[in-house]
Amino acid sequence: MALNRELRLRKTSEFQRVRQQGRSLASRLLILAWMPNEVTRLRIGFVVSKRISKHAVERNYIKRLLSEAIRSSLPELPRNWDIVLSARNAALTADLHALDQDITSLLRRAGLLSPAHK
Repeated sequence: MALNRELRLRKTSEFQRVRQQGRSLASRLLILAWMPNEVTRLRIGFVVSKRISKHAVERNYIKRLLSEAIRSSLPELPRNWDIVLSARNAALTADLHALDQDITSLLRRAGLLSPAHK
């Protein structure tokens, strides 16, 4: 199930702003970039480049997995942040549980999620 439209970053300029001006952390599966926004609500975007897979079906599948993996963390995340999750090559073979753990770990390291979550 996809994230609500108001929870998503949609414009290329929004993605570029977060990736260029925001802070970032990397793990084996993902790269997390984040920065405050001016709309006072949480917005999340997912990036799976053609370097990961040439097939749109596979890229979209990874985006759906990422969307589902971050769903459990949504109530705990602070508002007024833009977050971009970019997949790395290892994400192509990762399952939902591995992505969920990786996202939670990155969000904790970034200080966006309390250490007590999960």
